[in-house]
Amino acid sequence: MSATAGLRADPVEEHITALAAALHGPAKAKSRLVEEMRAGLVDTAAAYVDEGADEVEAAHRAIHEFGTVDELAPACQRELTVAQARHTARTVALTAPFLVACWYLARTAGGGPAPGELAHTPQLLAAHLAFVATLAALLAAATLAATGPLARRLPTPDRAPHRLPLVVAWTGTTASAAMAVATLALATAAALATNWPLLAAAGALAAASHAVVATSARACRRCATLPITRLALD
Repeated sequence: MSATAGLRADPVEEHITALAAALHGPAKAKSRLVEEMRAGLVDTAAAYVDEGADEVEAAHRAIHEFGTVDELAPACQRELTVAQARHTARTVALTAPFLVACWYLARTAGGGPAPGELAHTPQLLAAHLAFVATLAALLAAATLAATGPLARRLPTPDRAPHRLPLVVAWTGTTASAAMAVATLALATAAALATNWPLLAAAGALAAASHAVVATSARACRRCATLPITRLALD
């Protein structure tokens, strides 16, 4: 029995593991949040041990004081959802200008055709996609401001727009789709152009940007649509 008891998992670690499994968000932010919860539980359990409780009882009392996973997860998930929205917004803000650069490269490689000719070339599509990227970058910048230092000046900073993470998620999705289409357009243009290395480089840049933004946008959509997040915001 004593050997079995010695192998029994620590209740605090079991609690933290269950909480971590229920949360979704940026790895760095999630790790920091989980470590903070673990440290708090360990300190509280240690205080109960100092009062005379055995280690197992102290752990259970600390867990009871902190709350169950169902009680803790909503507030924790809300914090991670905002962190994921900021991560996605930052990714869009940093990568969207690359699509504008791709359009510039496509225009340069195309030799600057007249407007009537441009309407029948992939360069025009790239120009429209660059406009989409510009709008996405502006919205991303506004999101970073609304969830960063500016949010602290609002009367109720904890009441950020409930749907903002979802808006950011779909903004990122739109930007990543634009980058994917730009990749195809530039690949087509490279096949038809004499100055194909420049267009090929632009297409590779658009493809890399799409991969980065799509991954972050997918994670943001997942966080923004979790039922647990909506409970935390109500």
